[in-house]
Amino acid sequence: MSIVSGTELAKSYGPQDVFEGLSFEVPHGASIALVGSNGCGKTTLLRLIARLEQPTAGKIHRAKRLRIGYLPQQAELNEEGTLWQAMERVFADVQNQAERLRQLEGEMADPARLEAAMERYGPLLETFEASGGYTYTIHIEQVLAGLGFEQDDFDRPVAHLSGGQRTRALLARLLLEAPDLLLLDEPTNHLDLSGIEWLEGYLKNWPGAMIVVAHDRAFLDEVVDQVWEMALGQLTVYRGNYSQYVIQREDQHLRQQELYERQQEHIARTEDYIRRYKAGQRTRQAQGREKRLARLERIERPRDEATMGLDLGKPLRSGDLVLGFYDLVVGYDESAPLFGIEELELWRGQRVALLGPNGTGKTTLLRTILGQVDPLSGRFRIGAGVHPGYFAQAHAELDRQKTVLDTIVDAGLPSISRARTLLGRYRFSGDSVYKVVEDLSGGEQARVALAVLAMQGANLLLLDEPTNHLDIPSQEVLQEVLSNFAGTVLLVSHDRYLIRALATQVWAIAGERLWVFDEGYDEYRAWFQEWREEVEAEEVSGGRQERVAEREQRRIARREEERRERRRNELEETIRDIEARLVKLEAELEMAGTERQVEQVAELGAEYARLQAELDLHMEQWGKLQ
Repeated sequence: MSIVSGTELAKSYGPQDVFEGLSFEVPHGASIALVGSNGCGKTTLLRLIARLEQPTAGKIHRAKRLRIGYLPQQAELNEEGTLWQAMERVFADVQNQAERLRQLEGEMADPARLEAAMERYGPLLETFEASGGYTYTIHIEQVLAGLGFEQDDFDRPVAHLSGGQRTRALLARLLLEAPDLLLLDEPTNHLDLSGIEWLEGYLKNWPGAMIVVAHDRAFLDEVVDQVWEMALGQLTVYRGNYSQYVIQREDQHLRQQELYERQQEHIARTEDYIRRYKAGQRTRQAQGREKRLARLERIERPRDEATMGLDLGKPLRSGDLVLGFYDLVVGYDESAPLFGIEELELWRGQRVALLGPNGTGKTTLLRTILGQVDPLSGRFRIGAGVHPGYFAQAHAELDRQKTVLDTIVDAGLPSISRARTLLGRYRFSGDSVYKVVEDLSGGEQARVALAVLAMQGANLLLLDEPTNHLDIPSQEVLQEVLSNFAGTVLLVSHDRYLIRALATQVWAIAGERLWVFDEGYDEYRAWFQEWREEVEAEEVSGGRQERVAEREQRRIARREEERRERRRNELEETIRDIEARLVKLEAELEMAGTERQVEQVAELGAEYARLQAELDLHMEQWGKLQ
């Protein structure tokens, strides 16, 4: 049963049509991702469902007494009082019940009013408990902490919070309100990795329905069971999470392409028959085919929305060693260094993700490599033939007063026509090339920065949050291009989907040093969770420095045991294969002996002895591992 449905919806702003003919249903308890290119109408559809706008055509039906909570992209909580007081207002009914219970407790002290007060007290107490009367303050603390607020923030006036904090505060209040339908437009924008993962866990247990617009593909994989794709003014529904949607979308596109091509071949053959026989002996047959062809329902050619045409080209080959760090200390102040690297080398062809909480020094390391920040001590080395290219997180490398076209021309493409052609591949056409950079959206600025980067011919890419503000189709293009890039990549990102797909190694900053994980993101996350728990325990009990070496030894021991386990499994499989071959050889030897085939017996005997020796060797290795 649906709680919201839309029928033949259309929305336009003046002469601009956003979409038309959209129909949908939101089942009770559904978790839906709304995906599509920037500007396709995702936010508009959320606002229509939230009653903030009216459709130009069509109707939206909502269940009676449906409670809807909406988090817009540019959201801020604007309330009087402190952050804690703003959260407590969600539970005003519970607080009123608590006050009424206290009044009844006072009345029960009067013998004359005891019986009447007790009759009202029992049912009210049950209601109070069912409403979370004894636990709502704990619930508030959990939600605020999960979304990145510290205890010191709880008593700060809402008016004194930053814009990002007020967005998180509004999200916290919506989660506490628990509406029947939750509409979230980019809820992860102001959350760090820990906050995103906490929100994932919370939304997995969300009792109501939700529609989420997000560019974080890993987040969508965790929290949704449907995907609505908005493309070319239409809405298509897919079952499953984001990764399942990608597979289904590709399969559907291939099927439609195949059906289209088959029909086109049929039409061509039929038209040829009609041309050859319409005026001849088979006129009636040709006319019949012509009528059937006229009634044929034509299959549309599969269409794709325009996507970013990123091309990093074929960079010149660098030396094998791309970067080397030796006792390097990174930071701006010798009295408060950010982190250190004892010895680490980056080799040609590696794709490394550099991770760590905000403020730990990830961007500073990139700027140190570029020579924009001097190391506090130690040294680093850039290998032979290495040409770095830099994508800055806030696009600081762009002159915000230049137009898009001037930016490309000044970057080294003086021909206006060629510059416009290049920009067309990055979805800038017509008068949009004359927009000033500071007037562009975050996604548009990112596409300009990527266009500039592609012109540099770099063989070492230093990328600082390259997927920020990019829509999902552009993220998919970037991921594919980076996967096929012939150079070396050092990537700072919170995009777990990109990291898992791309990174051959993870470098993580924690505890004022840099850690290396050869097995990628999942190994890092498992380690980081354990490391953080140990640090918190040590901060309570003391002795943090003394335990660092022990933690590292445990990590090495754990990885060694995992390696041994893999080797044991490989040996066991090999041993099973050899034993099966020996059993077969025994049967063949017995048969050859019975038939007195002397030469075959000798050959089989030699093979048996060789396999037995090989088995003994593998059994010895397996025994040592045991």
